[in-house]
Amino acid sequence: MQKPIIEVRNLVAKYGDRTILEDISLDFYQGEVTVILGSSGGGKTTLLKNIIRLTEPFSGSVKIFGEEVTQMPEDAFTKILKRVGMLFQNGALLNSIDIHENLSIPLEQHTNLPPAIVQRVIRKKLDLVNLSHALYLLPSELSGGMKKRAALARAIALDPEILFFDEPSAGLDPITSAQLDELILDLKKLLNISIVVVTHELASIHRIADRIVFLHKGKLVFHGTLSEAKECKHETVQEFFKVGRFE
Repeated sequence: MQKPIIEVRNLVAKYGDRTILEDISLDFYQGEVTVILGSSGGGKTTLLKNIIRLTEPFSGSVKIFGEEVTQMPEDAFTKILKRVGMLFQNGALLNSIDIHENLSIPLEQHTNLPPAIVQRVIRKKLDLVNLSHALYLLPSELSGGMKKRAALARAIALDPEILFFDEPSAGLDPITSAQLDELILDLKKLLNISIVVVTHELASIHRIADRIVFLHKGKLVFHGTLSEAKECKHETVQEFFKVGRFE
């Protein structure tokens, strides 16, 4: 049986006295796209942030690559994070520097590669996202879709084994969103990356999802394949796949 690349057990997340996630247990697998769904405020982004410790879990266990990370010292966890890429909702590019300089940041911070090799890596990553022409452009000179692709190129700069996306299609038109989905699938196939996506876009879910995680009011109500999700009897899950949105 395939061993999970991420294992979450009995995770509880709180903001102050308010419980956001309650007793969440689930697995993420190598080479799959797992989509996290749920209503606004249901805990989707909180789950993602707790897994990579942008927010510390209140209690529970998170294992990445088989290692418990919730109590791991920062220097050891930094080594784990080098194997993980993150694409934030707004892309989080630095607007004052060009795309080349944005991509050079993780390479200069976390490797000892000589400048000539850094340059080659940057060009290769931009080629992978069809953005080689934007090497010396500023983020302000890019369209919304191009910014997402540039941020994706930066997220894969260190050849991560896991990629996290927070609402990658937010603010994109349907055509650009579909192109980004195709790029996500190409990267999964080419690099065998495990991908975790927080989204609510039904069309995107149908295009990319291997597995669905469905959160409702801070609880895990479904975890399984896309086809199983469509057959799920939970009322909220049924309603979402019927109308494509949360009421």
